Amino acid sequence: MEITNVKATDLEQLMKIEQAGFTPDEAATKLAMKQRIEMISDSFLVARTKKQVMGFVNGPVIKQRYLTDDLFTTVVPNQKTGGFQSILGLAVAPQFQHQKVASELLTMLAQTAKDHRREGITLTCLARLVNFYEQNGYTDEGISSSTHGGEVWHNMVMIF
Repeated sequence: MEITNVKATDLEQLMKIEQAGFTPDEAATKLAMKQRIEMISDSFLVARTKKQVMGFVNGPVIKQRYLTDDLFTTVVPNQKTGGFQSILGLAVAPQFQHQKVASELLTMLAQTAKDHRREGITLTCLARLVNFYEQNGYTDEGISSSTHGGEVWHNMVMIF
């Protein structure tokens, strides 16, 4: 497995993984994914074999500690240093799940965030995923104000 920054040619494979990993209400649209590739490729990591994308993690750098719903539809370029690295999406293709791909992506994103002197990483997750993120060094800071996809989300934060 190799982890690299996203490439424009990854879009079709990314969309298949996105749609397999999220409900239609939660999943990023093809346009949103294309904008993330174009505007925040520096915080969009892809795990891959020589032939295919295994999984990905992406999100913009934001000033605040917690995600807001507008981040899922509006993409702006990342500031060079500081802020919080957010995670809008972490997904692994079904055939590569339970092989630590997601944890490896989180580890690499954390290193990238530290290299850019970010304050930490912030994300929201469903209750069933809280334990996974806690095992990867995140703290559950309670229920999020986000209503993205009509779900109840937990604020998960890792401070450096």
